[in-house]
Amino acid sequence: MSNTRHPLKQISVVLVNIAAVGLVFVAALLGWDRLRARGSTPPPAQPLPLEVSPTPKQEIQADVQVGLPALASDSPPKVYGITRIASMDTTIPTRPRVDVTTYTVELGDSLFSIADQFNLKAETILWGNFDILEDNPHLLNAGQVLNILPVNGTYYQWQEGDNLRQVADFFKVAPQAIIEYPGNRFDLTEASVENPSIEEGTWLIIPGGRRAIKDWGPPAITRENPASAAYYGAGHCGAVYEGAVGTFTFLWPTTSHEISGYTYDPSVHPAIDIAGQEGNPIYATDNGVVVYAGWSDYGYGYLIVIDHGTGWQSAYAHLSAVGVSCGQSVFQGTLIGALGNTGRSTGAHLHFEMVYNGAKVNPLNFVQ
Repeated sequence: MSNTRHPLKQISVVLVNIAAVGLVFVAALLGWDRLRARGSTPPPAQPLPLEVSPTPKQEIQADVQVGLPALASDSPPKVYGITRIASMDTTIPTRPRVDVTTYTVELGDSLFSIADQFNLKAETILWGNFDILEDNPHLLNAGQVLNILPVNGTYYQWQEGDNLRQVADFFKVAPQAIIEYPGNRFDLTEASVENPSIEEGTWLIIPGGRRAIKDWGPPAITRENPASAAYYGAGHCGAVYEGAVGTFTFLWPTTSHEISGYTYDPSVHPAIDIAGQEGNPIYATDNGVVVYAGWSDYGYGYLIVIDHGTGWQSAYAHLSAVGVSCGQSVFQGTLIGALGNTGRSTGAHLHFEMVYNGAKVNPLNFVQ
């Protein structure tokens, strides 16, 4: 058998080889053009973690983000933009109160505790309730319904013939402050200082207003003029006396040193209330002469006032018994009476006042 190949077969083999080389060359050209269009050579493919099954969306994204590093499987996805967190609670902003409200006094309340509860001054409680308390904190009793002003100030009922400027001057405020206060409900398009159009009997909130508070306690009574207290009640004395003179030192007037109810406040309570059992002994705080001994008509029940002859006087109120008489000299520590609950009082205690040259001072600064 001859080993010589047929010429046609040789030509066919050459043509097939040439075609194959051409196809490889064309494919290489097409791949190069695609890479140039993308701008870089693709990195080797990163295999997905075995536990993650790519979704169609992830497959498409992986195809688009060619050249970006793959996310670690334990890295949380980054969220761009502002997100809204669902909340079932609605916060309503608080607004200041502008109207008068009321409060029913409870057992154990005091003027100061009520004022603190509403973030007001104690005198504002008095000024809003003169008809009930008459400027006297000792008239406070459980069950009373008090006006509670929305701001510190006074409460005034308009009278026939009133003038807004005069009312404002009396309470030491600008008249415009009364008109512009929202709780007074003025029509600001019509009301003016000269013509406020206020009906008789209308109650006005006077923001920032103030006035003097009536002092129901005993006046300063000296041995030179004890008759000055004749209006105050049956315990007044009527003669000029001589007698013991003080030492300028002052003892606690009873066995307890505990404050009960009211402490010293120059505006509404220029004295201290000392706790105790009814009948506990009351002592003279210093040497002096008795210038008042007996009943008081102004809410303090049985009362003793001692003039110490040094510019000082001391007063002891709500007693259950009086053990001294007008003009009597007493000495520091002398038993003068018994603690009680007489007059306008809501419980047994000693109302104790000290006066120096006519001014009521804080006893806590002087007793020892």
